[in-house]
Amino acid sequence: MLREIVIDTETTGLDAAGGDRLIEIGCVEIINRIPTGREFHRYVNPEREVHPEAALVHGLSTEFLRDKPLFKDVAAEFLSFLGEAALVAHNASFDLGFINAELARLARPLLSAERMVDTLLLARRKHPAGPNSLDSLCKRYGVDNSQRTRHGALLDALLLAAVYVELLGERQATLGLETLVLSDWTPGAGTSLTPTRPAPLPARIDQEDEIRHREFVKTLGPQALWLQYMAVVA
Repeated sequence: MLREIVIDTETTGLDAAGGDRLIEIGCVEIINRIPTGREFHRYVNPEREVHPEAALVHGLSTEFLRDKPLFKDVAAEFLSFLGEAALVAHNASFDLGFINAELARLARPLLSAERMVDTLLLARRKHPAGPNSLDSLCKRYGVDNSQRTRHGALLDALLLAAVYVELLGERQATLGLETLVLSDWTPGAGTSLTPTRPAPLPARIDQEDEIRHREFVKTLGPQALWLQYMAVVA
């Protein structure tokens, strides 16, 4: 089982080292590249002002965030949701920098960069001519982002989960997994997930058709491959 967490954050500005803070975290769990429906979403009081330029991007104001929990109040739940899973993010160094800055303030262990899968790097390798923004990738792959009028951590994580599967070229595989009907399959009953028909399909030829076919095969000569097949099934 491959468990991954697609993650996105919103912040007060662009400079984690300069004191900008997390204000929103959105996470989506995927297992074997299929969303499970488990999500983690929190707004966070940054204990500082939101830069006006940043507010224009995500629409989150200092006033809106004032009564939200501090990061220290959601950190344990957040880290529990992540577990040991790989983390998928677009421009992953940005999100990782802000998350680790918050963890460092609490003297908690930092997240390793080795856990991160950067979809921006994947996109640049696959589409070197770009553009490779999340909106551009949604358009390229037909992912509906019509609700994305502004950046939002949870919505962006959901969109990125769909884009990530497309970047890996696994959409058809996951669609097949999603449409498998497993309700009639019992673990341990066998290794095949192929359903068995309750009754065989009726034959599409009758005895007269078989006779006419055999007579036709005789006209093909002694080396005809059909003669070998008919000898096996006779």
